[in-house]
Amino acid sequence: MDIQVYNKIKKILETARSQAYYAVNHFMVNSYWNIGKVIADSVGGDKRAQYGAGIIKELSKRLTSEYGKGFDKTNLGRMKQFYLMFPNVDAVRQQLSWSHYRMIMKVEKESARNFYLK
Repeated sequence: MDIQVYNKIKKILETARSQAYYAVNHFMVNSYWNIGKVIADSVGGDKRAQYGAGIIKELSKRLTSEYGKGFDKTNLGRMKQFYLMFPNVDAVRQQLSWSHYRMIMKVEKESARNFYLK
């Protein structure tokens, strides 16, 4: 077997897998941002906090039964927080995963968050 042929094919496969990972990640992060927007828009501010908690609880039950893990109350709350913290979807960086954003959202100071985003 020609090692150069093998290495070329290996590089093609690794590039395709990497591109697929980034594409899926981008769409998932965008989906979570949009889910957060829908939740934030539907539950409003602090005055409707109890109502919002009920919606998130019901959404969690239904989404988890239909789509599996990842839609517990905590994660839905994070999606809402994600939207509120990054209200411009065009500013959401494609290179960062949901795990990155979850860590960045824990940083309280906006200037520090911006530092980590860069």
